[in-house]
Amino acid sequence: MPDFLLALWPLSTLQVAAFLPAALLVGLTPGPNNFLALATAGRAGPAAALRGLIGRCAAFAVLTVLVALGLDRLLAGSQLAFSVLKWGGVAYLCYLAWRTWTAPVEGEPERASGGWREFLTCMANPKAYLLMTAFLPQFLGPGSPLAQLLALGALYIVMEAIAALAWIGAGTLLRRGALTARGKRWLNRVFGGLMGLAALLLARAARPG
Repeated sequence: MPDFLLALWPLSTLQVAAFLPAALLVGLTPGPNNFLALATAGRAGPAAALRGLIGRCAAFAVLTVLVALGLDRLLAGSQLAFSVLKWGGVAYLCYLAWRTWTAPVEGEPERASGGWREFLTCMANPKAYLLMTAFLPQFLGPGSPLAQLLALGALYIVMEAIAALAWIGAGTLLRRGALTARGKRWLNRVFGGLMGLAALLLARAARPG
Protein backbone atom coordinates (compact mmCIF):
# COMPACT_ATOMS: atom_id res chain seq x y z
CA MET A 1 0.00 0.00 0.00
CA PRO A 2 1.40 3.49 -0.88
CA ASP A 3 2.74 5.55 1.98
CA PHE A 4 0.10 8.25 1.62
CA LEU A 5 -2.66 5.64 1.96
CA LEU A 6 -0.97 4.15 5.01
CA ALA A 7 -0.92 7.61 6.53
CA LEU A 8 -4.69 7.92 5.99
CA TRP A 9 -5.50 4.43 7.28
CA PRO A 10 -6.60 4.90 10.91
CA LEU A 11 -5.87 1.37 12.21
CA SER A 12 -2.59 -0.12 13.32
CA THR A 13 -1.34 -3.53 12.22
CA LEU A 14 -1.99 -4.89 15.72
CA GLN A 15 -5.57 -3.63 15.67
CA VAL A 16 -6.21 -5.31 12.33
CA ALA A 17 -4.52 -8.56 13.40
CA ALA A 18 -6.66 -8.74 16.53
CA PHE A 19 -9.88 -7.71 14.79
CA LEU A 20 -9.97 -9.98 11.73
CA PRO A 21 -10.17 -13.40 13.45
CA ALA A 22 -12.65 -12.08 16.01
CA ALA A 23 -14.82 -10.65 13.24
CA LEU A 24 -14.73 -13.94 11.35
CA LEU A 25 -15.93 -15.84 14.42
CA VAL A 26 -18.75 -13.36 14.93
CA GLY A 27 -19.69 -13.63 11.26
CA LEU A 28 -19.87 -17.43 11.45
CA THR A 29 -22.23 -17.37 14.44
CA PRO A 30 -25.71 -18.79 13.65
CA GLY A 31 -28.31 -16.06 13.24
CA PRO A 32 -31.15 -14.85 11.02
CA ASN A 33 -28.99 -13.76 8.08
CA ASN A 34 -26.88 -16.92 8.09
CA PHE A 35 -30.02 -19.07 8.32
CA LEU A 36 -31.49 -17.11 5.41
CA ALA A 37 -28.30 -17.57 3.34
CA LEU A 38 -28.40 -21.30 4.07
CA ALA A 39 -32.07 -21.51 3.09
CA THR A 40 -31.68 -19.44 -0.07
CA ALA A 41 -28.72 -21.50 -1.29
CA GLY A 42 -30.55 -24.72 -0.45
CA ARG A 43 -33.77 -23.76 -2.21
CA ALA A 44 -32.80 -21.39 -5.04
CA GLY A 45 -29.08 -22.07 -5.54
CA PRO A 46 -25.83 -20.28 -4.75
CA ALA A 47 -26.37 -17.48 -7.29
CA ALA A 48 -29.52 -16.34 -5.49
CA ALA A 49 -27.73 -16.58 -2.14
CA LEU A 50 -24.85 -14.46 -3.44
CA ARG A 51 -27.34 -11.78 -4.52
CA GLY A 52 -28.69 -11.90 -1.00
CA LEU A 53 -25.17 -11.47 0.37
CA ILE A 54 -24.90 -8.16 -1.48
CA GLY A 55 -27.98 -6.98 0.39
CA ARG A 56 -26.50 -8.11 3.70
CA CYS A 57 -23.25 -6.26 3.09
CA ALA A 58 -25.20 -3.13 2.16
CA ALA A 59 -27.14 -3.39 5.42
CA PHE A 60 -23.97 -3.72 7.49
CA ALA A 61 -22.53 -0.70 5.68
CA VAL A 62 -25.58 1.31 6.77
CA LEU A 63 -25.29 -0.06 10.31
CA THR A 64 -21.63 0.91 10.47
CA VAL A 65 -22.44 4.50 9.56
CA LEU A 66 -25.30 4.61 12.08
CA VAL A 67 -23.06 3.29 14.85
CA ALA A 68 -20.25 5.69 13.92
CA LEU A 69 -22.73 8.58 14.11
CA GLY A 70 -23.99 7.43 17.50
CA LEU A 71 -27.54 6.61 16.42
CA ASP A 72 -27.25 3.27 18.22
CA ARG A 73 -27.81 5.19 21.46
CA LEU A 74 -31.42 5.63 20.39
CA LEU A 75 -31.95 1.88 20.71
CA ALA A 76 -30.01 1.65 23.95
CA GLY A 77 -31.93 4.55 25.48
CA SER A 78 -35.44 4.08 24.10
CA GLN A 79 -37.54 1.06 24.99
CA LEU A 80 -40.12 2.10 22.37
CA ALA A 81 -37.61 2.27 19.51
CA PHE A 82 -36.09 -1.06 20.53
CA SER A 83 -39.50 -2.74 20.82
CA VAL A 84 -40.76 -1.44 17.48
CA LEU A 85 -37.64 -2.64 15.68
CA LYS A 86 -37.59 -5.96 17.53
CA TRP A 87 -41.21 -6.92 16.91
CA GLY A 88 -41.03 -5.74 13.32
CA GLY A 89 -38.06 -8.06 12.88
CA VAL A 90 -39.91 -10.93 14.58
CA ALA A 91 -42.90 -10.46 12.28
CA TYR A 92 -40.69 -10.42 9.17
CA LEU A 93 -38.80 -13.56 10.25
CA CYS A 94 -42.10 -15.34 10.93
CA TYR A 95 -43.26 -14.40 7.45
CA LEU A 96 -40.06 -15.78 5.93
CA ALA A 97 -40.41 -18.96 8.01
CA TRP A 98 -43.97 -19.50 6.78
CA ARG A 99 -43.04 -18.81 3.14
CA THR A 100 -40.15 -21.26 3.36
CA TRP A 101 -42.12 -23.96 5.19
CA THR A 102 -45.00 -23.85 2.66
CA ALA A 103 -42.88 -23.34 -0.47
CA PRO A 104 -43.74 -25.71 -3.36
CA VAL A 105 -41.27 -28.47 -4.13
CA GLU A 106 -42.20 -28.95 -7.77
CA GLY A 107 -41.20 -26.71 -10.67
CA GLU A 108 -38.85 -23.78 -10.53
CA PRO A 109 -37.80 -22.64 -7.08
CA GLU A 110 -39.10 -19.29 -5.87
CA ARG A 111 -36.82 -16.50 -6.99
CA ALA A 112 -35.16 -14.62 -4.19
CA SER A 113 -36.04 -10.90 -4.21
CA GLY A 114 -32.51 -9.80 -4.99
CA GLY A 115 -30.73 -8.74 -1.85
CA TRP A 116 -33.79 -7.18 -0.23
CA ARG A 117 -34.60 -10.13 2.01
CA GLU A 118 -31.18 -10.19 3.61
CA PHE A 119 -31.05 -6.39 3.75
CA LEU A 120 -34.39 -6.17 5.56
CA THR A 121 -33.56 -9.12 7.81
CA CYS A 122 -30.41 -7.36 8.99
CA MET A 123 -31.91 -3.89 9.30
CA ALA A 124 -34.93 -5.18 11.24
CA ASN A 125 -32.75 -6.93 13.82
CA PRO A 126 -31.89 -4.70 16.80
CA LYS A 127 -29.33 -7.27 17.91
CA ALA A 128 -27.31 -6.42 14.78
CA TYR A 129 -27.17 -2.77 15.89
CA LEU A 130 -26.22 -3.73 19.42
CA LEU A 131 -23.63 -6.22 18.18
CA MET A 132 -21.92 -3.52 16.16
CA THR A 133 -22.17 -1.15 19.11
CA ALA A 134 -20.58 -3.58 21.56
CA PHE A 135 -18.12 -5.25 19.20
CA LEU A 136 -16.46 -2.56 17.11
CA PRO A 137 -15.53 -0.16 19.95
CA GLN A 138 -13.48 -2.90 21.66
CA PHE A 139 -10.82 -2.47 18.96
CA LEU A 140 -10.50 1.31 19.05
CA GLY A 141 -7.07 2.79 19.67
CA PRO A 142 -5.58 6.27 19.83
CA GLY A 143 -6.86 8.59 17.14
CA SER A 144 -10.19 9.51 15.63
CA PRO A 145 -12.97 7.16 16.85
CA LEU A 146 -15.14 7.99 13.84
CA ALA A 147 -12.44 7.09 11.29
CA GLN A 148 -11.56 3.90 13.18
CA LEU A 149 -15.20 2.80 13.46
CA LEU A 150 -15.71 3.28 9.73
CA ALA A 151 -12.51 1.32 8.95
CA LEU A 152 -13.43 -1.47 11.37
CA GLY A 153 -16.90 -1.59 9.85
CA ALA A 154 -15.44 -1.98 6.37
CA LEU A 155 -13.20 -4.82 7.55
CA TYR A 156 -16.11 -6.46 9.34
CA ILE A 157 -18.18 -6.45 6.15
CA VAL A 158 -15.36 -8.31 4.37
CA MET A 159 -15.18 -10.94 7.13
CA GLU A 160 -18.97 -11.20 7.28
CA ALA A 161 -19.02 -11.94 3.55
CA ILE A 162 -16.33 -14.61 3.91
CA ALA A 163 -18.25 -16.24 6.76
CA ALA A 164 -21.48 -16.11 4.76
CA LEU A 165 -19.83 -18.04 1.94
CA ALA A 166 -19.45 -20.99 4.32
CA TRP A 167 -23.21 -20.97 5.01
CA ILE A 168 -23.96 -20.61 1.30
CA GLY A 169 -21.65 -23.55 0.58
CA ALA A 170 -23.46 -25.67 3.18
CA GLY A 171 -26.82 -24.80 1.66
CA THR A 172 -25.55 -25.66 -1.81
CA LEU A 173 -24.39 -29.09 -0.62
CA LEU A 174 -27.79 -29.73 0.97
CA ARG A 175 -29.49 -28.71 -2.26
CA ARG A 176 -27.46 -31.23 -4.25
CA GLY A 177 -28.45 -33.98 -1.85
CA ALA A 178 -32.17 -33.22 -1.95
CA LEU A 179 -32.98 -34.52 -5.42
CA THR A 180 -36.45 -35.94 -4.73
CA ALA A 181 -39.66 -34.07 -3.93
CA ARG A 182 -39.60 -35.61 -0.46
CA GLY A 183 -36.03 -34.39 0.09
CA LYS A 184 -36.91 -30.87 -1.06
CA ARG A 185 -39.96 -30.82 1.22
CA TRP A 186 -37.76 -31.92 4.13
CA LEU A 187 -35.32 -29.10 3.38
CA ASN A 188 -38.16 -26.58 3.30
CA ARG A 189 -39.25 -27.78 6.76
CA VAL A 190 -35.70 -27.52 8.13
CA PHE A 191 -35.08 -24.07 6.67
CA GLY A 192 -38.49 -22.81 7.74
CA GLY A 193 -37.88 -24.15 11.24
CA LEU A 194 -34.53 -22.37 11.44
CA MET A 195 -36.12 -19.07 10.48
CA GLY A 196 -38.82 -19.67 13.09
CA LEU A 197 -36.11 -20.35 15.67
CA ALA A 198 -34.42 -17.08 14.73
CA ALA A 199 -37.73 -15.27 15.25
CA LEU A 200 -38.13 -16.89 18.68
CA LEU A 201 -34.62 -15.92 19.74
CA LEU A 202 -35.18 -12.35 18.60
CA ALA A 203 -38.50 -12.21 20.48
CA ARG A 204 -36.64 -13.14 23.67
CA ALA A 205 -34.03 -10.40 23.20
CA ALA A 206 -34.04 -7.68 25.84
CA ARG A 207 -32.77 -4.12 25.61
CA PRO A 208 -29.43 -3.89 27.41
CA GLY A 209 -29.12 -1.77 30.49
